[in-house]
Amino acid sequence: MDRLPISPSHALRMMAGVALAVAAALLLAAPPAAAHPLPHSVLLLDVHETSVAAELELPVSDFSRASGIALDDSTTAKQLSARTAAIRRYLAAHLHPTTRGGEAWTVAVGAMALGRAEQTSTGTYRELTVRATLTPPAGGDPRRFVLSYDAVVHQVVTHTVMVSVRQDWATGRVADEGQDTATEVGVIRVDTRTMTVAPLSVDLESGSAWSGTYAMFRLGADHILDGTDHLLFLLILLLPAPLRAAGKRWRGTVNNRTAIRRIGRTTLAFTVGHSLALALSSFGRLDIPAQPVEVFIAFSILVGAVHAMRPIFPGREALVAGVFGLGHGLAFSLTLAEMNLSTTQLALSLAGFNLGIEGMQLVLVLLALPSLICLTRLRGHSALRGGCAALTAGAALGWLLDRLGLPNPVARAADSAGSHTSQLLLVLVATALPATLRLITAHRRGRGPGANPGTSPVLTARSSTARPDHPWSAGGGAASASDAP
Repeated sequence: MDRLPISPSHALRMMAGVALAVAAALLLAAPPAAAHPLPHSVLLLDVHETSVAAELELPVSDFSRASGIALDDSTTAKQLSARTAAIRRYLAAHLHPTTRGGEAWTVAVGAMALGRAEQTSTGTYRELTVRATLTPPAGGDPRRFVLSYDAVVHQVVTHTVMVSVRQDWATGRVADEGQDTATEVGVIRVDTRTMTVAPLSVDLESGSAWSGTYAMFRLGADHILDGTDHLLFLLILLLPAPLRAAGKRWRGTVNNRTAIRRIGRTTLAFTVGHSLALALSSFGRLDIPAQPVEVFIAFSILVGAVHAMRPIFPGREALVAGVFGLGHGLAFSLTLAEMNLSTTQLALSLAGFNLGIEGMQLVLVLLALPSLICLTRLRGHSALRGGCAALTAGAALGWLLDRLGLPNPVARAADSAGSHTSQLLLVLVATALPATLRLITAHRRGRGPGANPGTSPVLTARSSTARPDHPWSAGGGAASASDAP
């Protein structure tokens, strides 16, 4: 009987060897795994005309391992202050931007702080944030340079540095609070073949003054749409514009021409007020604390809501809008102040930003104007106006307390409601269209046979024989001299 060429035991050993070889090959080919992914560093660049501002976001654990400077989750602000000088020396030794020709830039490491951060799959960790200013030599181009940076990666080989441009006015990339506009330009890591850290070549597109100005125009328009408090103040101040004050109450309406003039004057005064404050604070480089400005804005909305319920400054809405507009302009200026623009860039930014604010504001007022006039001509408008004013007053009070250091659910709800700008525009359009059609229809009806071609029941006040309860009556009686703007 012939014997098998391979015994069963030998075959099993061969199969086991093949399985081990395949498993080893798969493990060697797979990327290295970690029980817990490590956070990476972030280097954010803000490109200016003559310099580049850098913000370094460093995981504390990796930074401490690489630098030997003791920092951990329990490090206090006082302990960080004692180690500030050592951190600055360490970072200055590992951050070397140069021109394309190899000429060194000047690096000034500035303020730093400890905080909490979270990246995908890493969970929450302690982070060190450091600001630095990178200045090229005379004739150097801040848009094209070579960045040598190995503050952590030279010791922690699994670490990576994500380099991104957060702000670049010349290309229309402007950073705004709460928005992530950073664009990645490269990654710095250890080359595992040579165990060296290659420098990153930064080459940004040229850009232009037009790109920066247009970006600021868009930012201004977005500020009105996203700035619920600014828009709410203007609309609540315009709400009683078509009404006539008698004593301490709103009684009846003024004619439409007067209402439109009042709305126009109030809007213009608000525009002049915040434009003036925006220009003075921006060019004056005023360091304005944000909290008092935000408290003032909440207070202005509360005053406007009370006025919509009971007249407290009838006929002086334009003056009040101008005064309160100064405070709103200071809030707008905080956005420009954070960008550290040159004088030329600031002038162009101010023009673009202001035009964006005024353009969007004008669109919203024009959309709201027909409804403001029509609603006051309908029965039951007092209850509707009172409800809108009460909701606005509640939101303003919530904001006021929140900005004074007392967080509350009302402020959070008001902020959440203000984030739905698309719905707001749809509501304004949906109400403006039928309101406009109704005004046009009523205007045409007033030009029937025998009607005075120079008058209309919509565009002028009713005569003294007009019925007080008629929904299209201009105040339920003759327009007196006190109705004049």
